Amino acid sequence: MSELFLLSEAQMARISPFFPLSHGVPRVEDRRVISGIVFVIRNGLRWRDVPAGYGAHKTIYNRFIRWSQMGVFGRIFVELAKGGGEADEIMIDATHLKAHRTAASLLKKGLFPRFIGRTKGGLNSKLHAVCDSEGRPRTLFLTAGQVSDFVGARALLSTLPSGKALLADKGYDADWFRDALADRDMEVCIPSKSNRKTQIPYDRTLYRKRHRIENMFGKLKDWRRIHTRYDRCAHTFMSAIAIAAIVIFWV
Repeated sequence: MSELFLLSEAQMARISPFFPLSHGVPRVEDRRVISGIVFVIRNGLRWRDVPAGYGAHKTIYNRFIRWSQMGVFGRIFVELAKGGGEADEIMIDATHLKAHRTAASLLKKGLFPRFIGRTKGGLNSKLHAVCDSEGRPRTLFLTAGQVSDFVGARALLSTLPSGKALLADKGYDADWFRDALADRDMEVCIPSKSNRKTQIPYDRTLYRKRHRIENMFGKLKDWRRIHTRYDRCAHTFMSAIAIAAIVIFWV
């Protein structure tokens, strides 16, 4: 057991207050099960291949599915991100996540969308995100791969953290978006599209900091079950993303 990855006591202390209460029979040790979930997501394993030291793989899988359906991991991410404070700059962008055939090959069933679409790169999902000046994700939003960046921008606009300036690439150059940011008294650092009749100036020195959100996406994609989507259900995939964001950036 000493050779296995385990979340530290300090990390567990940050996230355990948001765990649901146990009813009836006491559940298996939280630290061991959550560490097993993290191990599987980070290394891209099948659930049945989780090391025996973490316990029965069915227990780990069932905990992940049940708590994903309850929205536990998403709530933990939201609550920890709220404590990030005000940032000097915030950044918005989106990235594609390839859908594996196990996630995309079956017909869609159930009431909820799977958020898998087709682009020139094949079947994938798109993760829209806002991060702060330290490169930590603050809000996350999942759509099908072919969805416009503006759809993600509209969805994230109401939950934008406070900041002095917003940085984005020219894909977010739209008058309505600039006006919405101006209403929040935020400096807009977005290059103009080439087809804009009157080019809008922006701070090129400040814009260089936008690489931080690209670095954030890179760190998330280091986790194999994030880089390649194996989960058929959008809520389980989003839970995997939230877990990765929590462990990498917030604990």
